Amino acid sequence: MSDTERGSGATAARRARPFAASTLALAFAVALAPAPAERAATGTQPAVDGEAERASIETWRAERIRRLTSDTGWLTLTGLFWLKEGENSFGRSSSNAVVLDNPSLADTAGSFVLHDHRVRLVARPGGGVTHDGHAVGSLDLVADTQGEPTVLASGSLRFFIIERAGNLGVRVRDLDNPHRRNFRGFSYFPVSTDWVFDARFEPYEPAHRLKIVNILGMEEDAVSPGAVLFTRDGREWRLDTVLESPADQQLFIMFADETSGRETYGAGRFLYIPLPKGGRAPLDFNKAYNPPCALNDFATCPLPPPQNRLKLRVEAGEKKYAGGPGHHS
Repeated sequence: MSDTERGSGATAARRARPFAASTLALAFAVALAPAPAERAATGTQPAVDGEAERASIETWRAERIRRLTSDTGWLTLTGLFWLKEGENSFGRSSSNAVVLDNPSLADTAGSFVLHDHRVRLVARPGGGVTHDGHAVGSLDLVADTQGEPTVLASGSLRFFIIERAGNLGVRVRDLDNPHRRNFRGFSYFPVSTDWVFDARFEPYEPAHRLKIVNILGMEEDAVSPGAVLFTRDGREWRLDTVLESPADQQLFIMFADETSGRETYGAGRFLYIPLPKGGRAPLDFNKAYNPPCALNDFATCPLPPPQNRLKLRVEAGEKKYAGGPGHHS
């Protein structure tokens, strides 16, 4: 998936890569399939030490903030420009196709040339664009969906190519972004073991293909190996999971609930869980977090699928970020 904050750096924007359902079934046959006796068991609340849970969540929160405020964190984003076929000049001047009014950038620094779904940088001599600390003339650019993207620099600015639903664009970071300098931190629901579950994992055989729409209206396919089920308020709830890459050791969950648009971000929240073992998976809503688009206007966050919109108040995890785009949900 795109813009899910798998970790620090531009590789956080990796999306699911298609692979055969038979490969998925083979990889998950032992690890994910529940034992016969467990098939009827519901997601339960395990005995969790409250102090240990609070300490674990404090550590998790500190690491998340460390990533967000780093040079490659989401708080540095300052621009996103979708490229058209052919030459796309960029710089401070309004005559460019890509305009970014920043003192770190020349009036015209060069062009991003899109041809046959590939992007090449053609820098203007003296334009100040560098790669790995060296001035660059022309360079083929690797997009984030192809591995580590090629990162260009101009002063405090960083440029790299992203791909979403077949569209190629230039994402820009500013290491001196006021959003980063003025980050206010998050507010949270109280940490509670009431929102920690030993969830039942129900595998899909074969894996489901989910149509996921992002906040810009672009649609992508995602691989869902199964759903997690848990019991709350006397009934069972289910959430479809996503496997973002075949080698991943985590499953990704996009969900919305009855706090969305009120106490929490309107478009929903994200959550990761470890790969299930023996048909069970730990599900800790204290680790529910704001998607990157809650922090700035230049992320392309996927939205929860309809089946993951819970008629339940999940009073755990991060609340709405007060310093987000437009200070709204």
